[in-house]
Amino acid sequence: MSLPVTFTETELPGVFEVSAGFVADERGFLMENYVEAAWRSAGFDIAFVQDNVSLSAKGTLRGMHYQLEPHGMGKLVRVLRGRAFDVAVDLRRGSPTFGQWVGRMLDAGNKNALWIPVGFAHGFLAMEDDTMLYYKCSNVYVPQADRALLYSDPAIAIVWPAPPERVSPKDRQAPPLERADINFIHHPVSRDQ
Repeated sequence: MSLPVTFTETELPGVFEVSAGFVADERGFLMENYVEAAWRSAGFDIAFVQDNVSLSAKGTLRGMHYQLEPHGMGKLVRVLRGRAFDVAVDLRRGSPTFGQWVGRMLDAGNKNALWIPVGFAHGFLAMEDDTMLYYKCSNVYVPQADRALLYSDPAIAIVWPAPPERVSPKDRQAPPLERADINFIHHPVSRDQ
């Protein structure tokens, strides 16, 4: 079975909202989260190598996270349960949108996902208790390459839909953009990675 999938580019080139097709009846629904052929035909040449799941209480903020090159990690993020405001920040030096952010409300009902390529920081705010996110990642976690960007940096000015209530010490102490350790360089937009 091949269900339709649509890719809608957001305000930040390279970041896409992804709507996967699904079929539903009185039993529930079936959705194809990722079909390699469909993604390739849309111009995405991505090898996913790690899947992650996170569970968060309402008000939990996780982010803004990224991995330095050569360990950059693209993420396809979907909410399986609950609701989350999902955010990407452009960290590609030389990009016309460097330091800008885009956010989308993802929830189990709308079944949309966000594709966040290498070169962007990622974070989210859980809007409900027991919010579960599922990530398909284009690289494995490498502790030495792990970095964070301050979620409340006024230079970026992310507008969170509610005040974050639970934030890890790592995320509270992350540097602002002007002091962040970044090694991404803007190249013409490519969907792969």
